[in-house]
Amino acid sequence: MAQVKAARITRKERVQLETDRARAHAKGVRMSPRKLRRVIDLVRGKKGVEAMTLLRFMPYAAARVVEKLLASAMANAENNKGLDSSRLVISTAFVDGSMMLKRVQPRAQGRAYPIKKRSSHVTIEVVQK
Repeated sequence: MAQVKAARITRKERVQLETDRARAHAKGVRMSPRKLRRVIDLVRGKKGVEAMTLLRFMPYAAARVVEKLLASAMANAENNKGLDSSRLVISTAFVDGSMMLKRVQPRAQGRAYPIKKRSSHVTIEVVQK
């Protein structure tokens, strides 16, 4: 059986891919990744303006963080890459776990239960369609 080699991406194509997209990162956000993923999953793949409206009326505290980050990604696209903000779509959005603050909760009879205060890294990438 003949194997077909995957087409390699050229430097010109790679540069073109990088010019029509912009991203923003928020590192060390003091909120658990699980809470942020609940919001990120709702806006992934949506138009930028539509996602901003959706985030503005969500009752979650994580929506404020994602809204601010999306506004930053859209501003990066408009100011740094010269893209039209009304045509932007969220192409990639993900949340990674960050450092964990480890604390102890005293319990009965001298025991101690661990408390893990989680934080996150959030990344949003927008592309012009």
